[in-house]
Amino acid sequence: AVKVLRTLRNHWKKTTFGVCLLSWGGNWLYGKHCDNLLRRAACQEAQAFGNQPIPSSMPLKKATVFLNPAACKGKARNLFEKNAAPILHLSGLDVTVVKTDYEGQAKKLLELMENTDMIIIAGGDGTVQEVLQKLSDVNVNFLSSCVQAVFSKIPIGFIPLGKNCTLSHTLYPESTNQVQHITNATLAILKGETVPLDVLQIKGEKEQPVFAVTGLRWGSYRDAGVKASKYWYLGPLKTKAAHFFSTFKEWPQKHQAALTYLGPTERPPEEPEEKPSRPPLYVRLYRRLRLYWSSPKKEIPQEVSPEDWEELHLSALELSIATRNRQLDLMRTEDFMDICIEADTVSKGQFVNRGSQKMNDPHMCPEGSQCIQASRCILQLPEGTEGSFGIDNEEYEAMPVEVKLLPRKLRFFCDPRVRDQMLHAAVQ
Repeated sequence: AVKVLRTLRNHWKKTTFGVCLLSWGGNWLYGKHCDNLLRRAACQEAQAFGNQPIPSSMPLKKATVFLNPAACKGKARNLFEKNAAPILHLSGLDVTVVKTDYEGQAKKLLELMENTDMIIIAGGDGTVQEVLQKLSDVNVNFLSSCVQAVFSKIPIGFIPLGKNCTLSHTLYPESTNQVQHITNATLAILKGETVPLDVLQIKGEKEQPVFAVTGLRWGSYRDAGVKASKYWYLGPLKTKAAHFFSTFKEWPQKHQAALTYLGPTERPPEEPEEKPSRPPLYVRLYRRLRLYWSSPKKEIPQEVSPEDWEELHLSALELSIATRNRQLDLMRTEDFMDICIEADTVSKGQFVNRGSQKMNDPHMCPEGSQCIQASRCILQLPEGTEGSFGIDNEEYEAMPVEVKLLPRKLRFFCDPRVRDQMLHAAVQ
């Protein structure tokens, strides 16, 4: 033992390196073991769903999974197959996986939508936006015609695999462990609890609109945040560096536009899921005969009040138009989207500090900003305006657009605990 201690002391550099390597390896193996325990527990819970008896005449529920293999720097496919796929298969679902990079899938998508009980989107925020766009390409009016009524009733599950997963903050409990976050999201789909989410219809000069679940951003914070990855070599300081170097441009950075908007709309009562039973034949005949013999009533024309549009000219550091999905309130009586106009009078130091906060919460409306609640708005940009919009973290050319709120248009699966918290907060 004395000889071993003497050897370790004489080679202290190698000893220190070996201890660090063993500690790191032990911690890595322990993390893998914990991840396997989480997967096993989730699979056992899913097996309970799969073991439930169903009538022989009832077909298996069909789930269509839209998987983005490019999400999470190309790791999404492996993450899905290791953490989510076994849970879905053990639950007894008939699973069909469609990769979002598959070309020529319009006909296949139509067939799948006609024969599916649920849609599952596996990826990040960009994948959600891409799937909604692909479905709208299949049928241009899928969110604004009779197809909308059918599609809106199909529940949607979201499995967070991407770098940006804003929706997961609304639908699932916070978790620092990626495996636990994915398994919790997949199990929430099996439990069947859903919440209605708003959608923004953003229509520009092109005929085909773009749909967003989170919102639209235009301004300096967004532009600087996109460039943060270029300063990867600065580690945790890369975000501050991107915003700091952004201040070297002309200051203050002004984004000028004309905004016309309508105020919030009153939320109609929710329609009952089950339609009332049809009355007997003799009751229907009696009603028709009574209607036929009764004297016709003169219809009094109702005065239609003109829409009360408001207009303002803005000069802002950043403009954001966001849904209320992040602060979901199931009991509110009005439907609206949040328009945040951030003043262009902030100092360079405030810009750098606030930029880090907006990386975590892109649509936060800081103190001193003008906040507007609207159901519809038209954004007019000066001729020759350059730059880009960020729509659900996807980049689009900046242009004049009309943004329309489609309230409670899609139903997403959520964790039952999160839904109970929403209802409890609304009652208080």
